[in-house]
Amino acid sequence: MRHDPLAPDDTLPAAPPEPALPAGHNGGPPLDDDPRPWGANGIGHYFAWTAAKKKALDAPREVVLMRARRAAALGLTYDEYTFELLERGRWLGPADTDRIAAIKRRRPL
Repeated sequence: MRHDPLAPDDTLPAAPPEPALPAGHNGGPPLDDDPRPWGANGIGHYFAWTAAKKKALDAPREVVLMRARRAAALGLTYDEYTFELLERGRWLGPADTDRIAAIKRRRPL
């Protein structure tokens, strides 16, 4: 006698029943992926801030190179130097030792 592969096989255990989904659920994946780029709190102005940051850092090549050279001379990263310029509205120089030290203290360990 030949075995029919489409016939039910009584030797296999039955699969457990699927849990019932609540009304209105489409059976898709959960939408609460973690970690979210905007953190555990609400989305707030995440996308507006992201666009503003990109626009602030999007400078001509010569400006980027100048800021990078000045930042390196002070022991700062390009981002630290640029954000200080955008936040305070002034160029950092070698005489600004207290402010440069404060920026370096904010770095993650």
